Amino acid sequence: MLSIVHSGALRGIEVVDVTIEVNSGERGDPRFIMVGLPDAAVKESHDRVFSALSNSGFMCPRMRTTVNLAPGYIRKEGSFYDLPIALGVIQSTAQVSMKLLDEFVIAGELSLSGTISDIRGGIAFSLYARQNAKKLILPPKSAAEAALVEGVEVFVADSLANVTDFLSGGTPLARAVPVIKDLWAADRNYAIDFSDVTGQLVLRRAVEIAVAGGHNLLMIGSPGSGKSMVAKRIPTIMPRPSMDEIIDIINIYSAAGMSLGEGESCFRRPFRSPHHTISSVGLLGGGVIPGPGEVSLAHNGVLFLDELAEFNRATLEVLRQPLEDGEITISRSSGKVTFPCSIILVAAMNPCPCGFLGDKAGRCKCSPGQVAKYRSRISGPLIDRFDIQIDVPAVSLADLCGHRRGECSADIKVRVERARAIQNARFKDTETTNARMVNVRDGCPLNGTCQNLLDMAMKNLHLSARAYDKILKVARTIADLATSEDILEKHILEAIQYRSLDRIFF
Repeated sequence: MLSIVHSGALRGIEVVDVTIEVNSGERGDPRFIMVGLPDAAVKESHDRVFSALSNSGFMCPRMRTTVNLAPGYIRKEGSFYDLPIALGVIQSTAQVSMKLLDEFVIAGELSLSGTISDIRGGIAFSLYARQNAKKLILPPKSAAEAALVEGVEVFVADSLANVTDFLSGGTPLARAVPVIKDLWAADRNYAIDFSDVTGQLVLRRAVEIAVAGGHNLLMIGSPGSGKSMVAKRIPTIMPRPSMDEIIDIINIYSAAGMSLGEGESCFRRPFRSPHHTISSVGLLGGGVIPGPGEVSLAHNGVLFLDELAEFNRATLEVLRQPLEDGEITISRSSGKVTFPCSIILVAAMNPCPCGFLGDKAGRCKCSPGQVAKYRSRISGPLIDRFDIQIDVPAVSLADLCGHRRGECSADIKVRVERARAIQNARFKDTETTNARMVNVRDGCPLNGTCQNLLDMAMKNLHLSARAYDKILKVARTIADLATSEDILEKHILEAIQYRSLDRIFF
């Protein structure tokens, strides 16, 4: 007897159609055959399924049984298919008639006892089920993720016996409830705050502009000047993510095996800070069947690269295209996978190998050749992709010993969200920031005086055409923070100030 169960394969952060066909009662030797490009984990499902069937009160087939995971050209990996295979075996051996089986997309890993363990990609399965007008059965934590997607009926699978009873018209399964007690509670739970930062008023201003417009930021300064301290506090002033952004974040984390149940971080904008020894695969993503890398795990948030010059140059160069496009496509023999990576790139580095170039105490002993070699680790095209490049001086003794606290994150965040609201209205609620502006000339019209200032800066600082657009975008953000409809001379001058490191350091 032939039975068919609908499931899916996780490819990156998307689910593609996989149909499990189970046929029992064939002529020949009594054995269990699985076809359809299964990997080792899928092949091992034979033992898990048979043990779960026995411990759930069902009989294992004692006849030739063939399981086909269609389509055959897609490689199947993981333990997603345990539950649908077991249901297919029960149906094909006529132990239970499951009349509701065709209405559902089903996935889950079986334990030997018949209980069901969680899988990766709950959000992706939910989006797939909605696209195909199907209901969804998933393990508990995966179902809680999936329930965040509107327009899909998600049911919680806790054991093989209960799922079988439900699909045969018996006791209903529990509906999944999204874990959204308070999506914004995380805003109030940061242990750090911008008020902890002493002095550095120019840096704080640059960070506010960067977050308000979604601009990439490079900080160059001596050790102990507060670069890392400020970077770690950037998430505390970022605007609240929308529901669509939250779903995107959770989808990527879930596909990477970081489920919703691991904490409230999925309800915040992510902050990723990989070590400088990371490989290009770790940064961009990859593998035989590609998974998301750090740049995608930082989607809708911040990717912080501390000690930028210590990263492998080839690793850094692969960032250039994703920073422009907001997505990364990875090609493998098994096909292409695209991951989103709309991020704010924040980086910090020293001005020289010892870190004290320009120090008033004269502590730097680096030769000009050593300084030039150190700076050459970062290419000009990559530096060009930082909208804001700022020199970070050492904190003065007066600021360090003073008792006056800086402005708190909550107050800065109010201005950031106000500037983002202006941008949302400008870009018709597409959640596009000034940094992602396409028609720069139309979006940033200049009067004659502003145009002359910008032309002069281009000639004197020898800036590239990309830097020209960056200055316009940053000036537009500065104007938004000032709630100014027009870009004024002071906005252009401030934006030019944040590009001076092009000439000074590189």
